[in-house]
Amino acid sequence: MAVDMVHAGWGDASRRTGLPVSAASWLEGQVGRGAPSTPVPLDAVTVPASRLTPDDLAALRATGARVEVDDTSRARHAAGRSYQDLLALRSGAFPAPDAVVLPDRDQVGAVLRSCAALGLAVVPFGGGTSVVGGVSPVAGPLRAVVALDLRRLDQLLALSEEDLTVVLEPGLRGPAAEALLNARGYTLGHFPQSYEHATIGGYAATRSAGQASTGYGRFDANVLGLTVQTPAGPLVLGRGAATAAGPSVLGLFLGSEGAFGVLTSVTLRIRRLPAVKRYDAWLVRSWEDGLAQLRRLEQEGRTPTVARLSDVDETTVSLRLSAPRPVQVLGRGRCLLVLGWEGAAVPARRSLKVRGLPLPGAGDSWEHGRYNGPYLRDDLMDAGFLVETLETSAPWSRLQEVHAAVRAALTEALGRCVVMCHVSHLYTQGASLYFTVLAGAADDPARQWQRAKDAACAALVASGATITHHHAVGTDHRPWMTDEVGPLGVAVLRAVKGVLDPTGVLNPGKLIPAED
Repeated sequence: MAVDMVHAGWGDASRRTGLPVSAASWLEGQVGRGAPSTPVPLDAVTVPASRLTPDDLAALRATGARVEVDDTSRARHAAGRSYQDLLALRSGAFPAPDAVVLPDRDQVGAVLRSCAALGLAVVPFGGGTSVVGGVSPVAGPLRAVVALDLRRLDQLLALSEEDLTVVLEPGLRGPAAEALLNARGYTLGHFPQSYEHATIGGYAATRSAGQASTGYGRFDANVLGLTVQTPAGPLVLGRGAATAAGPSVLGLFLGSEGAFGVLTSVTLRIRRLPAVKRYDAWLVRSWEDGLAQLRRLEQEGRTPTVARLSDVDETTVSLRLSAPRPVQVLGRGRCLLVLGWEGAAVPARRSLKVRGLPLPGAGDSWEHGRYNGPYLRDDLMDAGFLVETLETSAPWSRLQEVHAAVRAALTEALGRCVVMCHVSHLYTQGASLYFTVLAGAADDPARQWQRAKDAACAALVASGATITHHHAVGTDHRPWMTDEVGPLGVAVLRAVKGVLDPTGVLNPGKLIPAED
């Protein structure tokens, strides 16, 4: 059975190993350190009283769905897992939904109709892993808000070996979905860092990209069909192997973050389990050289399944935290490149023609620790450090410019800090950039990070990069959506929402900018 995430941190508490004293000391010398942070225990948390009336609760229960109003359930659905979310959760006092509603697949439509009639906001809730405010309990102009927990929608509904497709319910977590498929000899090939807790519905609703998406494709590229419940009625989308039947209505729901409807099943492309996997690593001479090598691999059609290039700062910190001293010395001024291949066969090492110093075993070490980053963040926050991420994508011709602009914006906003970056998703025309920021936590760390995030987003917009490659929009990126799609594009999104959700109950305050 899946383990729920700890209240004010990431994942399973037993997975944490602690921050090495030497690493903490080195980081303090680089960026300073704030006061240590200790989360308030869940049983000492204070949540506001529910605003729901007895009549509201009776109407919700009449749908047949389970309804929970206890403080613990509400607190567990109060936030995602961004740095700002964790600061709020650690404080012990934060907004919370007024109830948690847990329907089965046949009850979702009734719950939405009930909430629309009652004037209650509905926040769809999967694994709770959003890092952009996507599951924050925002009521907007409505009088109360419920979290719609989809964990009971956790079944494999159909699998076609002839078509290589599977139909999954949205509440399935990544590991559970993979286990069901692996038992039949298949895989989705989707492994984001949030894999242990994120869900199928969340992947689709945020247009997720996994660590192997260079080889398997982004999640949205693998969605072939959807069933959706909206306040205006149900939709069944996706026919044939491909279609030219007008603009993609199905596509409207990929990345819609629960603002247009609630997914109740997702039809996906599957692959046969790879017979062979191999992960190799090198130290390449520079960031520029590593980018050139990745572009060549991608554009020559020799793309690996996994491609990850760390800049000098990320390489330095990674080696400092995990590598023996001789490797740390060897890595000075260089960049770590990890390539992974999965399939019926993989290229022979002699045919790879990667320019760099091989690091035997480092690729396998990365693969074994690929989900550990969020646990390390908890340790860093405990020790008094600010640590947060942001991501984007840009064409190859502008990657270095965007990399430099975001680094400069963050450094100016934060002062003493380490700004790390890696490329982790390749496309013929460009790649993603994923930044991790470390600084000493200030007296008001929430304001400290918001100032830095605003500066970074402004730099992204000015440089022509996207405001998000795979973290979605939520509340955090909403102020920049007009820059992303233009005023007319925002008007289109508002029009779609007006048809599907005429009373505006679905995830208000997310995705679509407010009207002036």
